Amino acid sequence: MIRGFLTRRAEWPARIPDPDAMPPLKLLWREIGSLARAMSGRIRPMPPEPNPDSAHPPVMVLPGFLSGDWATKGLRADLRRSGFRCYAWGLGFNRGATADILDRIDTRVQWIIDRTGYAPALVGWSLGGIYAREYAKHHPGKVARVVTLGSPFSGSRRANRAWRLYHLVARHPVDNPPIDFHPAPRPEMPTFALWSKHDGVVAVSSARGLPHESDRQVEVDCGHMGFAYAPTSVAAIVKALTEEVGANPPDQQTSMR
Repeated sequence: MIRGFLTRRAEWPARIPDPDAMPPLKLLWREIGSLARAMSGRIRPMPPEPNPDSAHPPVMVLPGFLSGDWATKGLRADLRRSGFRCYAWGLGFNRGATADILDRIDTRVQWIIDRTGYAPALVGWSLGGIYAREYAKHHPGKVARVVTLGSPFSGSRRANRAWRLYHLVARHPVDNPPIDFHPAPRPEMPTFALWSKHDGVVAVSSARGLPHESDRQVEVDCGHMGFAYAPTSVAAIVKALTEEVGANPPDQQTSMR
């Protein structure tokens, strides 16, 4: 009888992993420990703005959900040390999508263009990357390139550990925002998606996306919070901001370890 049961069980079809499943809970606990280190960047001094004749395009960094410019200060400081004219988004605490969010981002982007004479690259962490991709599709002439950091732009909008909290804070479902968002289609300018298998907040499939949804999918050895401070993340962002994409296939996947 037992042998017969084991034989029948061996014939059952293998369980197919859900590509939109949330990250393992154990990874989320690691993110809590990384949060303090991510916040410590706010006490680091901000280097002076690089020479305006820098060959690099200006950069605007968009923070993730429930964060603000204080959370990206360390990253912006590192990018300035790497020679980029890097700017905060200047829109306060990110409590979720609002009906006027793209207009508010446009005001800030135009300020950067007026200041530098160049369209900026947009670096968006988590939800900030959703904003960056969507804004770039609405205003392609004002964006040099897009780099997302663990952003859930592909597949189910609930393929992350934050969607319930988002409902509570933003006062609308994550899959029914007060603005018509379609983050998965690739913007027309060079677009990079940084993702990590150690991300405890956003599912790998959602942050990496499908090959046609970005020019590069770059694996980074860090957690979700680490995108804002980990040396591997900073190095990957610098490379994404300077790499030429025309010579290689658009579906190339790379790794930064």
